[in-house]
Amino acid sequence: MISLNAVTPASARSRADLAALVATYARRTASMDAPETVTIVGNAPVPPDPERAAAIDAADLVIRMTSFAVDTPDAPPALGSRTDVVVLHRGLIASPHTFADYPSRLYLLVEPGRLHWEPELIPDWWPADLGFVPVSNRDFTVPLNDLLGYDPRAAIWSTTGTLTAYLVTELFPKATVRMAGMSIIDQPDQTTFAHAWGDAVRVTEEHRLAAEAALLRSWIDIGKIEVLP
Repeated sequence: MISLNAVTPASARSRADLAALVATYARRTASMDAPETVTIVGNAPVPPDPERAAAIDAADLVIRMTSFAVDTPDAPPALGSRTDVVVLHRGLIASPHTFADYPSRLYLLVEPGRLHWEPELIPDWWPADLGFVPVSNRDFTVPLNDLLGYDPRAAIWSTTGTLTAYLVTELFPKATVRMAGMSIIDQPDQTTFAHAWGDAVRVTEEHRLAAEAALLRSWIDIGKIEVLP
């Protein structure tokens, strides 16, 4: 019997191919094979801070997710304005920024619900000429669920932010990975997610924020990820 967690040669090739594809969207020099700095921007609101915004935009690769916000000329800088890769799921409420300038970005679709009940349907709001790359549940969702201690039979999985952090650190283990706008690290008891764009949303029943926060803090402690203040 083959474990779902085993990284087979085909799976390793799949990871390498995905890493190479994501790397093509990085701002880099000719001497770089992979991004050396990656910033993952979550959806939580943060106070204005021009230094944080500049640090986000200065990364080789900037990844945002779902109904994200970016800095606009009419407000003080806080979250930067660059977006190279978007990580999203089928249930998102798109912000005005989600599909802005989409031909210049890579869209990665995470589908943890497909392990249980989520149907394979393209949402009505998806731009007709926009493709996407599915993130493998076998290679990423299942191993992350194991790290979080989740019962594989239960319909439980991580938030998109934590899954993105796992994805990036697996694809680019030598990169400096920074995160901003991730409220669960310090607020694992919240029952609603405040968003930098749009209304707050409830924390749905498939998430266990305390487990995610503990894992993310352990990664901070060992230097696997950093948090921008």
